[in-house]
Amino acid sequence: MIKIELNRVDDGCAMEAVNESGKKILLDGSPSDGGHDRGMRPMQVLLAAMGACSAIDVISILRKQREELKDIKITVTGEREKDAVPSLYTEVHAHYKLFGNINEEKARKAISLSVGKYCSVAKTLEKNAKVTHSFEIIN
Repeated sequence: MIKIELNRVDDGCAMEAVNESGKKILLDGSPSDGGHDRGMRPMQVLLAAMGACSAIDVISILRKQREELKDIKITVTGEREKDAVPSLYTEVHAHYKLFGNINEEKARKAISLSVGKYCSVAKTLEKNAKVTHSFEIIN
């Protein structure tokens, strides 16, 4: 079982999330929601989690394929339902920038496997949102 403890850190909405091993992230709401904009908002953290989850997969797959990945950067964007409560993601897109001398077909396969099969966050999001991806290789 995964356990995250949240502790309020100010007079607004700022919360510090702490996992079992003591790793922390700061979350907050917008000023219009009573927050002070001191940390990421929860729905932003969800997109960040998808990017990080997928990055772990892609790095692992490319290593197994003996590809020389020097760096990876991922931009994850999301569109949410308008005027809805709760406002769920309807579209999520991840754009991967892979740095190094990487075979394009191996990169395509690694990213497709991650988003379509292995990344638990992407698979969770796809229950409500259309999850897409693109990539580029930068030598």
